[in-house]
Amino acid sequence: MTDDQELRHRLARQLSQSLHLRTGPWLAAVEAVPRHEFLRGGFFDRVAGPGPTAWRPVMPDSPQWLSRCYEDESLVTQIAGTIVPTDIRGEILRAPTSSSTMPGLVVRMWEDLQVDDAHQVLEIGTGTGYSTALACHRLGDDRVTSVEVDEGVSGRARAALGRLGHRPNLVVGDGLLGHKDGGPYDRVIATCGITTVPAEWLAQTRPGGIILATVSGWLYSSELARLIVHDDGTATGHFLSGQISFMLARPQSPPPLGTLPDLDTGSQRPARLGADILDDWNTRFVAQLAAPRAQRVTLDRDGREEHVLIDVEAEAWAVLHQDRDGWVVRQGGPTLLWDAIEEHVTRWRRDGSPSLDRFGITVTPEGQTVTWPGT
Repeated sequence: MTDDQELRHRLARQLSQSLHLRTGPWLAAVEAVPRHEFLRGGFFDRVAGPGPTAWRPVMPDSPQWLSRCYEDESLVTQIAGTIVPTDIRGEILRAPTSSSTMPGLVVRMWEDLQVDDAHQVLEIGTGTGYSTALACHRLGDDRVTSVEVDEGVSGRARAALGRLGHRPNLVVGDGLLGHKDGGPYDRVIATCGITTVPAEWLAQTRPGGIILATVSGWLYSSELARLIVHDDGTATGHFLSGQISFMLARPQSPPPLGTLPDLDTGSQRPARLGADILDDWNTRFVAQLAAPRAQRVTLDRDGREEHVLIDVEAEAWAVLHQDRDGWVVRQGGPTLLWDAIEEHVTRWRRDGSPSLDRFGITVTPEGQTVTWPGT
């Protein structure tokens, strides 16, 4: 057995023990598909230290490269939308834009999708192609369609898949539009975060089919939703347990903040809830339902820490800080962001703070609604 075969089998055992890998066909796929073939261009490693996050390339000639490919961790493969590891000597401070998702999450999602042998599957976000290869091994190439918005990323995935003898239907385009020509699909899976489930996915999924996607917002608390599509073109479902996070689909990413509003204007009052509620994942998810287009930044102004929420499109904002008597909020714009968040979070707490896996989600061609027991 070669080194990479041993590493694949070790990874499969690890994922089975963690219960991410639960059935024989997916176990066989993990043992068969060499993840390192999809990381031949290297990956970026986070550089520890204070200040902005820096990234350093790890290339195949590094002694740690092969073993790292088989750790259950996400590996960043692109920075700032275009920069790959071969472009860098040293470090880079820009934000990641593409990665090879941790294998445990990849196989957990394929298991949660409840795939059968005859299913046609649409994957949103080809990425490196590793997840696509697992699907090809499980279902056969002709049953897998994968859409990737980035032509360069798709091209590298195509080359890696080709080296392993796989030729699924790879499409370069906006995954939020799906791929109508390959439908209808029995299963749709998204390996990027979304703020709303697109109507196109509903239209391209057979009645009774399943959509699995991570629903998030611009406060970046997200949950994995499993939806069943109905005859009337709507879909209903719930969130699965676990704090799962993906990079947002690029068309649904937040806009630049631009010039901040004058934070000394607006109306001020004592806050019933402080900005520290947003440090809790579940509470932040609920707050995000009330203000889905709000972004959060922290400023040091006049010697105090201020927590700022801004909805760029609505031109609404709220800024919170602590004084001797507690939290204070000042708000401006046509809507009062913090009022909406306080009302939503207070109502959720009054209903017993149900966990997110008890929330329901309904999607129609017109939009989506998320509720919890009691609402």
